[in-house]
Amino acid sequence: MTSHDQTSEAEATGTSTTSAQETRGTGSSVPDEERWLVIHGRRWRRTDPSLPADVVEALTSHLGKGRSGVRAGKKAGDDERVAASRRRVGLAKAGLGERGPYWWDEPETARLARARDALRELEALDEHAPPG
Repeated sequence: MTSHDQTSEAEATGTSTTSAQETRGTGSSVPDEERWLVIHGRRWRRTDPSLPADVVEALTSHLGKGRSGVRAGKKAGDDERVAASRRRVGLAKAGLGERGPYWWDEPETARLARARDALRELEALDEHAPPG
């Protein structure tokens, strides 16, 4: 829902006919309104609608934590914190389907597995984070 995606207009409208799409056949069944959100003329990939609400909620929480960390790290001039926070943002967005392979081109089982893997990795970051 919040990731800017650099694709051609043909890909955005679902008119692209790559061999991968033809083989899977899943991309054409998802309407553009479910794939993209346009805000002020910019197209952002939507969150995968097949993900369970609890997974989306957890990943969204990590996304907010990462964005907050980026802001705080920039304000403090802490490049390490900015980098770690950007990694958290990237993991959360990939888990939500907003980055990486187009979720509409993959089977739901693969999408759910990627989301759960991202969530496990994010939770591991919290386990190894210094207190405070």
